[in-house]
Amino acid sequence: MMPRRKRRAGDRQVALVMLGVTLLAALFFLLSGALFGLRFSYTVRVVALGGALLGLLSGVLGCFAVLRRESLLGDALSHAALPGVAIAFLLSGRELAPLLIGAGIASWLGLRFAAALLATTRIKADTALGIVLVAWFAAGIALLATIQSLPDASQTGLDQFIFGQAAAIVESDLRLIVLVGGALLLALALLWKECKLVTFDPEFAAANGVSSGLVQTALSTLIVVAIVLGLQLAGVILMVGMVIAPAIAARQWTRELYQMVLLAAVFGAFAGGVGAVISALDSDIPTGPVIIVVAFLLVMASIGLAPGRGLLWSRLRRRANRRRFAALYTLRALYRYAQAHGGASAPVPEAFLRGIGAGSASLGLRQLQAAGRAVSSSAGWRLTAAGIEQARRDQRNQQLWDAYRLHAHELDAPPLAEDRARPISELLPAAALARLERAADAC
Repeated sequence: MMPRRKRRAGDRQVALVMLGVTLLAALFFLLSGALFGLRFSYTVRVVALGGALLGLLSGVLGCFAVLRRESLLGDALSHAALPGVAIAFLLSGRELAPLLIGAGIASWLGLRFAAALLATTRIKADTALGIVLVAWFAAGIALLATIQSLPDASQTGLDQFIFGQAAAIVESDLRLIVLVGGALLLALALLWKECKLVTFDPEFAAANGVSSGLVQTALSTLIVVAIVLGLQLAGVILMVGMVIAPAIAARQWTRELYQMVLLAAVFGAFAGGVGAVISALDSDIPTGPVIIVVAFLLVMASIGLAPGRGLLWSRLRRRANRRRFAALYTLRALYRYAQAHGGASAPVPEAFLRGIGAGSASLGLRQLQAAGRAVSSSAGWRLTAAGIEQARRDQRNQQLWDAYRLHAHELDAPPLAEDRARPISELLPAAALARLERAADAC
């Protein structure tokens, strides 16, 4: 379990990120009106709000698909909706509600087919989902072609479910998104404990009486409904981005599920709202693709900047470790050579250090000199009194680590992750450290 202090720090970090993204969205809305002359008409407001709501919902549910390594699930289910849309049109016409119901049924049947393949064959999950994706989507394309060939069917507009048509969203669609989305979030809240168990440890969940199969089916069904709600906005091709991109971005910032869900909700709402407003700046810019591009930019920014996992922080951490270890290894080399050539304060030729350390030796020598641990002379480099003392402490620390590796079990010492750059005296209780020191002295 994460220590309380680290959890509080994580909560603060997530809260700051959420606040920053919210302020960025507010600033963007203000500037789009002031700088670009955008008028927030009824259509723009409805599309932006619809995009934000769908982004929030997709981000929340997408967290579980990403954590269960089922990112392809969103792609397969969105593509599987197309034949359901076509069949619903043949049965009931262009009414939106039947079309969405047909899409949901087709996606759910595709989900169950994939589950049946996994249960009865040796096919892997990604392969089963890939089969559903191509088979259902191909059937949908064939049905659409048939519909387009029918008399007076050329203007049906069903291709909007492939690429999305956000401008067609009206206020009644918003009410539907709010009602259905609220029901989905309520169901997730009621199943939170079970969903968390099944996502991270299905075997433990089963041992505690939780039906993993039932919970996984419920989670997948919730994702199906969220995808169907978003088809009109992003279409079957791009809807997968709405599901996984906010969750991937949120995953870079935290290791806690509830923090990830909150961040994914904010990231999804940001992408949906801001993407819709950007597309409103020019009538030729499609809304769905712009929303996915904004979501992708959030992913890239998170991968680059997130503390702990971000590329920038990883680069800075590697640089700091390089500097840290360069000084330590150079100190050890100075001490060993001096001890073998007349004593701890004996001079060490710089050519020797460069021969064993190349560039890292120069970096280490500069750091040791700046810290007052080593000085340069005509005869070479010498350790100062402070440098000799540090080298002796480091040598003793290595002896204790060697003794710990050999005798930890018989000394009843607590388990430690071996990190020889850290003083073991800071990691062990006093009693265990005393026993370890006696064992080291006896070796």
